[in-house]
Amino acid sequence: MLTGLSIRDIVLIDRLDLTFSGGLSVLTGETGAGKSILLDSLSLALGARGDGSLVREGAAQGQVTAVFDLAPDHPVRAAGEEFGIELDGDLILRRVQLADGRSRAFVNDQPVSVQALRAIGAALVEIHGQHADRAMIEPAQHRALVDGFAGLTEEAEALARLYADWRKAVQAAEGARARIEAARKEADYLRHAAGELDALSPEEGEEDRLADERQAMMQAEKAIADLRDASEIMGGDQAPGAVLLSVLRRLERRREGAGGNLLATITALENALSALDEAHYNLDAALRDTEFDPRALERIEERLFALRAASRKYQVPVTELPALAARYAADLDALDHGEEQLVRLEAIAREAEAVLRARAGALSDKRRHAAQALDAAIAAELPPLKLERARFMTDIDRDEARLEASGFDRIEFHVATNPGTRPGPMMKIASGGELARFMLALKVSLADRGSAPTLVFDEIDTGVGGAVADAIGLRLARLADRVQVLAVTHAPQVAARARTHFHISKSETGEGNRVATRVKPLDTEARREEIARMLSGAAITDEARAAAGRLLEA
Repeated sequence: MLTGLSIRDIVLIDRLDLTFSGGLSVLTGETGAGKSILLDSLSLALGARGDGSLVREGAAQGQVTAVFDLAPDHPVRAAGEEFGIELDGDLILRRVQLADGRSRAFVNDQPVSVQALRAIGAALVEIHGQHADRAMIEPAQHRALVDGFAGLTEEAEALARLYADWRKAVQAAEGARARIEAARKEADYLRHAAGELDALSPEEGEEDRLADERQAMMQAEKAIADLRDASEIMGGDQAPGAVLLSVLRRLERRREGAGGNLLATITALENALSALDEAHYNLDAALRDTEFDPRALERIEERLFALRAASRKYQVPVTELPALAARYAADLDALDHGEEQLVRLEAIAREAEAVLRARAGALSDKRRHAAQALDAAIAAELPPLKLERARFMTDIDRDEARLEASGFDRIEFHVATNPGTRPGPMMKIASGGELARFMLALKVSLADRGSAPTLVFDEIDTGVGGAVADAIGLRLARLADRVQVLAVTHAPQVAARARTHFHISKSETGEGNRVATRVKPLDTEARREEIARMLSGAAITDEARAAAGRLLEA
């Protein structure tokens, strides 16, 4: 329930902090005192559309904070997870409205979008009144209310899950059918392309690997020519080794005659010859290692040409040829074996639809019985609310050709406010006051089923008095046994039934001619005076005080 409401700088409210309790709370005061501002402020905290004109004159921004005490298992806590919001403990909704028209929204001090704030607020508070933007129930919600009244909510949710499963089965069958049809249209091309790619057998990374091998072979081909020239020089008739050997032999013949002078030269020449022999050996080894089969280079170039030709033909990079080959093979398989799969998927979809239709039909029958019981319950509430000549009926449009997540039914509440008139949608037929009383009768009949934990009724007693006003007060009090009820009222009979009574007034602030809206809770004596004022007007008489006392005692 709503436990606290804090308002700062909104229209005529400069600073206001209210604490609420359970049961029925009423707000009374003179016309123009600011009751509508209070409700507009609460609506702002619940995600209503903001406007810079709401900010109090002279202030840069206004702010409204609403605090709720919720049961641990309240659905709004689970809904908060969808928006990534921690909702442990009290739930605090805060809206900051800037004078330039911008606004910011917070839930438990976490920034959220206004849409998220509105979704959470709708699950917490319903505001019912005579204005369209405060109308309690949209036709889209009527089916959920009937389900709630009959205890069919879980069954309706199960039906929605069956509908989702059926749609998945239908989509799977449609996807398989589309693939088969597409494959049939291009069967000849597909078989040719799949066969060609299968024969080509492209491999992952093959182009890069072949290109590297080709580059290496081309570099080796250039190196071989140089190695061969060098080898011919080292081993030919004019090889440096042969010349050095001839010189060495001549010097050796003269070594004895030269004493020891030639020994160092001979040793150096012998070392040089040994080095030349080693160099020649290593050169021949390098030549052997560098040798390659020119036919291998030719095969690599032919393979690269084939891969790149296929790439151009099928308009994909060479790297994607293996995936393309796999996809064509899968399409062929779908064409060759997809009929069996399609038959199986269609059978699954038909079976899911049969189950869905059976459950939807059973739920529709239960809704029809529930609608009759709801209509009877509301009919019993209408005469005391001065709607004895009106009729309320739950219109169920069942169309088995229209299978939706909710089943076959589209449900809307219809009313006829005068005998002999054609019933029509409640939101169009009923006047503001009638609509509010229809809503009250509906809420009393539904009690705590399909309802937000806090209900706000804005002047639903307008234009009525006496027994009708007392009947409204009685029903609000009965409703407050199940949920928290806040009512803005001009009827003393309604105010007398409240557990908590707030008085709204305007007073000067001491800042020039400025005034501000004030709200204060009333004790027993102050309540008697306020109800007496509501009975007699500006001049409160002893008779009015006595009548007020009788109302409070009753």
